[in-house]
Amino acid sequence: MNSRQTTPTTAPLHFDVLIVGSGLAGLSAALLLPADKRVAVITKRAVSEGSSGWAQGGIAAVWSKDDSFEAHVDDTLVAGAGLCDLEATRFVVENAPKAISWLQTMGVPFSEEDGHLHLTREGGHSARRIVHVTDATGAAVQRTLIDKVQKTPNITLFENHTLIDLITSDKLATHRSSPMDSAVHSNHCLGLYALDSDTDQVLTFEAPQTILATGGAGKVYLYTTNPDTATGDGIAAAWRAGCRVQNMEFIQFHPTCLYHPHAKSFLISEAVRGEGGRLLLPDGTRFMPAHDPRAELAPRDVVARAIDFEMKKGGFDCVYLDISHQPLSFLKEHFPNIYARCLELGIDISKQPIPVVPAAHYTCGGVLADLHGRTDIAGLYAIGETACSGLHGANRLASNSLVECMVFAQATTQDIVHSAGVAAPALPAWDDSRVTDADETVVISHNWDELRRFMWDYVGIVRTNKRLDRAAHRIALLQGEIQEFYAHFHVTRDLLELRNLVMVADLIVRSAQARHESRGLHFSRDYPNLLDQALPTILDPHA
Repeated sequence: MNSRQTTPTTAPLHFDVLIVGSGLAGLSAALLLPADKRVAVITKRAVSEGSSGWAQGGIAAVWSKDDSFEAHVDDTLVAGAGLCDLEATRFVVENAPKAISWLQTMGVPFSEEDGHLHLTREGGHSARRIVHVTDATGAAVQRTLIDKVQKTPNITLFENHTLIDLITSDKLATHRSSPMDSAVHSNHCLGLYALDSDTDQVLTFEAPQTILATGGAGKVYLYTTNPDTATGDGIAAAWRAGCRVQNMEFIQFHPTCLYHPHAKSFLISEAVRGEGGRLLLPDGTRFMPAHDPRAELAPRDVVARAIDFEMKKGGFDCVYLDISHQPLSFLKEHFPNIYARCLELGIDISKQPIPVVPAAHYTCGGVLADLHGRTDIAGLYAIGETACSGLHGANRLASNSLVECMVFAQATTQDIVHSAGVAAPALPAWDDSRVTDADETVVISHNWDELRRFMWDYVGIVRTNKRLDRAAHRIALLQGEIQEFYAHFHVTRDLLELRNLVMVADLIVRSAQARHESRGLHFSRDYPNLLDQALPTILDPHA
């Protein structure tokens, strides 16, 4: 029977595969691994609290005879503004239907119409190809997979366990000041340290293969659609371990997050615009046709910048998304959760428009990974939003993220099955003998607030050299303060998350400073034009 580890122990915990993160990517990987693999799924809060469960829209896949792989590829390339990797894009698109079929076998209750999967359309797509479960696809998929994982004997869930750092052969060699065993001839991931928040104990996990599936870093911004767990843990840990990161400047802002003081991070699905929703100024004027011929069906970056422009131009707190022309029965059938949540807040979407603002939504860049999810470190994989597979380029096409999670979970688990693991030496236990309890943890909350505010102000939808320089200066000061705190006090989840967010913020700013053009999600007033050649931004921790 599946169980959650609760017994305090200082002895290393041995597994065949460690998976950090319990979103769609992590849970899919756990279920796709063979039954003879001992798998640990490590997640820093409850297993259900990742970003995947918040996904409303759906999963993009070619399912209709009126659609084609080429059309899906083309739509992805257009949204990606020249930076998508063509091989990765074809790989995901061509494997997407198989991923949907796998979810069906898992029991996901996809919406149907006349006995067939109901397909909706979202911004940037040239056809109806979004498979969904009404307007709560992520939640339905997560519930199904969590239930399966909890019933799978070879998978152990470690809830409330926060990744501290990866253990690599290079780090171990430095720690011991002596050569490593010749079996470990290259930098290899051997395991990780994780803080058990229930016991306040740091545990050592050992495994020849580790998958990072920790999601993105939306919480680096003041306004985000992401849950509190999205603090860039996997990206930061991989960077510290020696992995390159790619395209970190491309942060997707969801154009339509509900603007209401009592609605934290509630997004209004892209599908609302796909089903005819119109964006309006406070006086009722429709404005998207003046910004793009595709109007409300333009890609997210175009819509987000248009809203940002109109809000700044008019001094508005928000704009409005109107779907009230659709019948009440249609709204309740297609958007039951959005309808119910808005009604709770006094907004009847069948009679009045929805107040919306842009908010940080998706991290398009991440740990550089190949078509098998492999990173620069042997035995270490990155999948889902944590990774940069090359699929999203300079802007993610709506509903391509969930299918990316599953396609790369499949590819990664196949690679693990066919890879021989390295026999790891004994790993040292976590040493906190020279630290004390923090006397003023208020420093953490103050630094967190400051970071998120200046990232929103200086590294948001529209950027300038001066704004980026200001952000870089503040990040350098914060890094010094946080490192001093980390070196002298017991680790806590809040401290670990802040440490990771500041590191990710640094990577975002450095990547943005390196791109001297405006492309996709990165818009600079100092460099408003496109360069002739589209090149990725790659940062190397060893450079």
